[in-house]
Amino acid sequence: MNQAIEIKKNIFWIGVNDRRTHLFENYWPLPKGVAYNSYVIVDEKVAVIDTVERSRMDDYLESLEATLNGRKVDYLIINHMEPDHSGAIKALLCHYPELTLVGNSKTFPMLENYYGIHTNLLEAKEGSCLDLGEQQLNFYMVPMLHWPETMVTYLPKAQLLFSGDVFGAFGTLDGGIFDDQLDLDYLEEEISRYYSNIVGKYGMPAQSALKKLGGLAVSTICATHGPIWRSHIPEIIAKYDKWSKYETDEGVVIAFSSMYGHTEKMADLIGRFLAEKGVKKIRIHDTSKTHPSYMINDIFRYKGVILGSCSYNGGIFPTMETLLSELENIGVKNHYLAFFANKTWAGGALPRFTQFADKMKWEIVAPHADASGSPKFQDVEDCRKIAYAMAEKLKE
Repeated sequence: MNQAIEIKKNIFWIGVNDRRTHLFENYWPLPKGVAYNSYVIVDEKVAVIDTVERSRMDDYLESLEATLNGRKVDYLIINHMEPDHSGAIKALLCHYPELTLVGNSKTFPMLENYYGIHTNLLEAKEGSCLDLGEQQLNFYMVPMLHWPETMVTYLPKAQLLFSGDVFGAFGTLDGGIFDDQLDLDYLEEEISRYYSNIVGKYGMPAQSALKKLGGLAVSTICATHGPIWRSHIPEIIAKYDKWSKYETDEGVVIAFSSMYGHTEKMADLIGRFLAEKGVKKIRIHDTSKTHPSYMINDIFRYKGVILGSCSYNGGIFPTMETLLSELENIGVKNHYLAFFANKTWAGGALPRFTQFADKMKWEIVAPHADASGSPKFQDVEDCRKIAYAMAEKLKE
């Protein structure tokens, strides 16, 4: 069945939805699935823009062949080599053995390492062009968004940008494919979670790309995941600009690890004391239950972060260690920090929290709280001090 949808004259979406994969990159949860977006331009020459994950190859090739109606593919533009976009390259070559693969100097070593392909290559360079007939493709390098070989492809006549993973989202395209056909409120968390989980580490490259591409006249953005943007382009660009500058909203994320409930009591106390001071946007997460994906997304959103952990084998609890390691790896910036701990006899989380604070360079707003077992009067007061200090800091 041909599931291709025309975006603009002779430019088609030939992507697929994936509702079976549970984890993106075998790590990030996909409760709402994911779309792999590929595109084809049918001109004097035919160009395919990226492919799809290989598990959806049959449906993908069926749509492509039906759209081309017997014509061959002349070019495959490889904006990004990650296998969810390059997974069908070998199958495409089996169907169209004479096609030319277009990428940049950093694309081709990956192409050979992944698929053993090293012939019929055409190198795209910064600002170079490829003439298809009516449409011309212009190439711009956007390295580290989020791989070093990443580039985008721009069609001046159509005012259309094939943006790769930039402006992408988790979530399948249910019904329509365009932003004005979809329930963006339903996808809001999947859009921000995609940025924070996948692109979030690369704020500076994102800012560079926004500046580089800012002068282009763009009426349609075609990313490799998520909606095709045509009616809310200023809004999605503004989101990326805000997120990549690490700008946040007033609010607090409390993440805790607790075995027997004592550390959780401290988390709840801090939440109550924050509310006393008028903080409404409070998100409390149990690190043993909530995947880091969602906690990271909230931390990208809110300025205040308060972390708490029980002692485990003399150190920090494993699920809290996972969260700290993820935050260190992503390098999230510009937050206020406080932390609390609980132990039974010795050791505990405080040394690891101190190490984390030193590495992240976040501003510590109050001394830590350190309880032994069920929180006592002084522990409650220490929790109060943390909450009140954070609330005051957020008002500055």
